Amino acid sequence: MSKGITLLALALSALLPASAFAADKDTIIYCSEASPESFNPQIASSGPSFVASSQTQYNRLINFDPVKNTPVPSLATEWTISPDGKTYTFTLRQGVKFNSNKFFKPTRDFNADDVIFSVMRQKDPNHPYHKVSQGNYEYFTDVGLDKLIQDVKKIDDYHVQFVLSEPNAAFLADWGMDFASILSAEYADAMMKKGTPENVDNWPIGTGPYVLQQYKVDSLIRYIANPNYWDGAVPTKHLIFSITPDVQTRLAKLQTNECQIIPAPSPVQFDAIKKNKDLALHSVDALNVGYLAFNTEKKPFDNVLVRQALNYATDKKAIVNAVFMGSGTVAKSPLPPNMLGYKKDLQDYAYDPQKAKDLLKQAGLENGAEVTLWSMPVQRPYNPNSRRIAEMIQNDWAKVGVKAKIVTYEWGEYLSGMRKGEHDTALFGWMSDNGDPDNFADVLLGCGSVKTGSNAARWCDKGYNDLVQKAKLTSDPAARAELYGQAQEIYYQQAPWIALANGKTFFATRSNVSGFSVSLMGSDFSKAKLN
Repeated sequence: MSKGITLLALALSALLPASAFAADKDTIIYCSEASPESFNPQIASSGPSFVASSQTQYNRLINFDPVKNTPVPSLATEWTISPDGKTYTFTLRQGVKFNSNKFFKPTRDFNADDVIFSVMRQKDPNHPYHKVSQGNYEYFTDVGLDKLIQDVKKIDDYHVQFVLSEPNAAFLADWGMDFASILSAEYADAMMKKGTPENVDNWPIGTGPYVLQQYKVDSLIRYIANPNYWDGAVPTKHLIFSITPDVQTRLAKLQTNECQIIPAPSPVQFDAIKKNKDLALHSVDALNVGYLAFNTEKKPFDNVLVRQALNYATDKKAIVNAVFMGSGTVAKSPLPPNMLGYKKDLQDYAYDPQKAKDLLKQAGLENGAEVTLWSMPVQRPYNPNSRRIAEMIQNDWAKVGVKAKIVTYEWGEYLSGMRKGEHDTALFGWMSDNGDPDNFADVLLGCGSVKTGSNAARWCDKGYNDLVQKAKLTSDPAARAELYGQAQEIYYQQAPWIALANGKTFFATRSNVSGFSVSLMGSDFSKAKLN
């Protein structure tokens, strides 16, 4: 938790608690999984942080069609791409109002200056805001925008032009991701002059449907509807996040109407939700993959035979049947099914303990090995019960002589340690941020992502990397798909992961909730209401 966030929480903790609000039609209470790392989505990296920041208080240049997962207008109304694919010109929406807070009241509408500020804070190490809140802009660098964007120019107040170093088929989709939320340049200038630049991150001012009112760490976040929201009236005046990490407690609060919406119910809870007439279970086809990453920089996982062996040693079908209970399917690729470039006929590793033993013997590990297995402390659609999955893998590996010690850490520490390569093996996963295969193939397994930390396998294969980099330069979908198919063949042979599962996204609500939705862009509260 950042120092600024903690101070904000302490400063506001004297305000009324969530329980002071009745669950009436003016208030919706959402049982959030965790406290946010930051209220600035540029420097956050976890789902709960994005839900609490970018998905409630901000907008981006584009949004995504919830069915087709294709870019559609948001703060940008249209865009053009030069014939060489290196220049993007966005036309910005006019008349969009920024919110205000006790520190600042905007004097102008959203314009090109805000886009420039939001980009350059992340891109330019010498920008006055670059080091505020000790931000490291993981997503911006993970997708390579720090190097890809050569220049960003203000044509006039409502036109912005990006000049790229090379064509990039994923560039447009990147501007719908959480880190691409548009902040107020005017607010930033005012706070810098006052000597309190951290207010920009701790007291957000955005163009989104809700405005931050109160934050009490590990307890609650309170928002109030934006009365001037450009995308239509927000029907519910008060939105409260009741921070509830335990999945059982979240369901109990939903059952007693202490919360009206909960994310990520466990599959073992589905029957109870379905049988309760006051509750509703919702599912969304998601683009995700859950996996176990081998740290290929550490022995014995620098040996491909060991990685292949443990793929054979892991009974993925048993894991999916026991843990996902119908909410997921067995994965074999770093790309989710139904995504451009997914290779349907890609070979997978069958469950074959004897084959695993033979390969371990070839690798010189006939006497086995002792390793650590990191287990996520949170539930995700691609991993609804990390401890149970870790225990099943532990049991499978023990049968071939590999002893795995299960360890876990607080979520922020888990993410930080994994990015630094402190793990031997780690359970992790990825939800699509933008619907583009590059968001998986390169961000999770590209050579450049070893340095940024998003490549948890710390695996760099030149042949694989060359293919996914070429795919980024290719605009023809069929040609891109062919390149990703070839890359997946190398992935299969080199086995930097055990691809475990592709899961559906589930959430549950009280039966009288309407308008709330979850999609590729995350959670949308802007139309949520109680009937």
